[in-house]
Amino acid sequence: MDKLQLGEFVKSLDPEAEVKEGKQYIEVNIPPVKLHTLAKKLRESEETFFDYLFCLTGVDYGQDLGVVYHLASTKHMHIIVLKTRTSDREYPQFDSVSDIWKTADFHEREAFDLLGIRFNNHPDLRRLFLDSSWGYPLRKDYVDDINIVTK
Repeated sequence: MDKLQLGEFVKSLDPEAEVKEGKQYIEVNIPPVKLHTLAKKLRESEETFFDYLFCLTGVDYGQDLGVVYHLASTKHMHIIVLKTRTSDREYPQFDSVSDIWKTADFHEREAFDLLGIRFNNHPDLRRLFLDSSWGYPLRKDYVDDINIVTK
């Protein structure tokens, strides 16, 4: 399956998905409420069989917070980038994909620890590196007067 066919297949799984060809991989933007459903379909579908989550990154876009998932199929040898974002900076949350890919467990904990992104149904969502006195140091609006960290 080439990039164009992969993009068309993703659109068949969820017509609301915004699919575009990125510089390296197909990029799929999906609303947070549809994230888990599409991720599960991408994992379980024989046509895609994305069995390997090799990177999960929390992102501060300024107004929005988001998560970027890099998925690979070791069977079909293709890669896709799945993106979702929310404008809720007070309580950003997405559904956990740790039930689909076990590697998401610590990646999601890291995004929670450093950006404050919460993952619904995560089996052990707690801080990984820092204690609660730190806040969320990878946010663009983070200010720490004690350690003299500013925007």
